[in-house]
Amino acid sequence: QVQLVESGGGLVQPGGSLRLSCAASGFTLDYYAIGWFRQAPGKEREGVSCISSSDGSTDYADSVKGRFTISRDNVKNTVYLQMNSLKPEDTAVYYCATKGHGRCGSSWKWSTVFGSWGQGTQVTVSS
Repeated sequence: QVQLVESGGGLVQPGGSLRLSCAASGFTLDYYAIGWFRQAPGKEREGVSCISSSDGSTDYADSVKGRFTISRDNVKNTVYLQMNSLKPEDTAVYYCATKGHGRCGSSWKWSTVFGSWGQGTQVTVSS
């Protein structure tokens, strides 16, 4: 069974850090670009970051550049999102998803180009 499972969310104070994990089972992540998205209540799903499989290149939304870092461990079949200097506006449910052909490309912010999705993990940034 093909499955993506996110974990690592929680409640953190502004300025704090969290590391999200996206673990795959039933298939290997090696051949996929992996994107992280988030969705806050009443808002559209937003592309946060993406990492390609072909060369490990990364992309970030302007709102998280310099604060978030995406990485992948193909041995563990897992992709990570390290989130530092968190702000209340980062509060959302975070999802990971697969994109075929191994490259994020210019369309990575469009959720429709991604295939398999995880169930999401809640991140709440509040004092």
